[in-house]
Amino acid sequence: MALTVGVIGPEDLVDRVVAVAEGSGAARLRPLPYRHEDETPDVVREAGSRVDALLFTGVVPHTLATGAGLVDRPAMYVPYSGATLLRALVELLRLGHDVSRISIDTLSRADVMETLIEAKLPTEHVRVLPYRPGLTSQDLVDFHLAAHDLHRSTVALTCLGSAHQQLEHRTHAVRLAPSRHSIRATLQALVLATAGAHSGDAQVALGIVDPPAADEELAADLAVLGCSLAGLPDGKRLAVTTRGALEKATDQFTRLPFLDGLAARHGTAHVGFGLGRTAAEAEALARRAVNRARSVGPVAGVVCMKDDVDIVIAQDDGGAAPVAPESTGLLARRAGLNPQTLDRLRELVGDGTEPGITAQHVADHLAVQQRTARRILKRLERAGVAVPTGSRQEGRTGRPPTVYRVRL
Repeated sequence: MALTVGVIGPEDLVDRVVAVAEGSGAARLRPLPYRHEDETPDVVREAGSRVDALLFTGVVPHTLATGAGLVDRPAMYVPYSGATLLRALVELLRLGHDVSRISIDTLSRADVMETLIEAKLPTEHVRVLPYRPGLTSQDLVDFHLAAHDLHRSTVALTCLGSAHQQLEHRTHAVRLAPSRHSIRATLQALVLATAGAHSGDAQVALGIVDPPAADEELAADLAVLGCSLAGLPDGKRLAVTTRGALEKATDQFTRLPFLDGLAARHGTAHVGFGLGRTAAEAEALARRAVNRARSVGPVAGVVCMKDDVDIVIAQDDGGAAPVAPESTGLLARRAGLNPQTLDRLRELVGDGTEPGITAQHVADHLAVQQRTARRILKRLERAGVAVPTGSRQEGRTGRPPTVYRVRL
């Protein structure tokens, strides 16, 4: 079944994105226009479950939706690349404008300077205001007017429609629009990311419950997973569900809501879940998980994934989290990391400015290459203190980076 992608932005850009992308056949596109970017949260809320993914026409509505905590499905924004700027500069030159004194918002300074240098255009009188969360339409207008009054800029190039509406009556203003290539590439990446997420949700999840005695209440306890329950020859019980249902019921593998009840009735409780592409793979991982749970303590649950990723879950204690190591040194030995590196990572996680962290966040904070950062996150994942929760495109095309919830 084709995916449905909601396209969010000002009406003219939504129409452009739909017109460019509709012929690709990659997804059904549902226009979700707004009159002003401040309406973005309401538009996303109204979309509800009618769309599988969200495609924003620019970074501004994407940031507003993310800030409001409304991006609960795959989402990306169409980036305004150097090609977008170059096309506008060529048109300005064709019309006889001086492009040596311009002001540009939203694009990064590096992209602007690289584009101008490659086009052999002067850069010393070019003013740039890169986008950052919190910037308003009025901030952009003030920037361009100051560039005009103080630095004699002759043209204002803006990516925000509401800013353009104010500027066009006070200076020569040009509104940038994403290129056809950016639109197609971003939609393709979003469809692939959404299909991958759906595929992950549909993974087989098998659970093995090892109660020390018969338990007539177990089926009712496991109803939260929407699973079927069967007996195994060795007296254990087998629960069959999907990764999506398990992830939802366990708050993304941070708690097992039925673990307390099992412990109260039997004194001990060991539960293991395996996630696999096939039933055989999932069962093998589930057996590994329940054996690992026995080694953790009298009451424990473990979720095992491929690549030797084991998530250890302690007895629910009013919102318990994965079992924490006794000390930095112990976790460092388990994860194969330097204790100083863990201390630096605690600073990053404790900062709380991001709902999750990616390899880019780790690389920037530790001043290491992304390849090293990915390896660090994988080691934390194997140690059971980092859980992949999805992906975030961050305006780039290509494979989106994995977002991790890390508890240190």
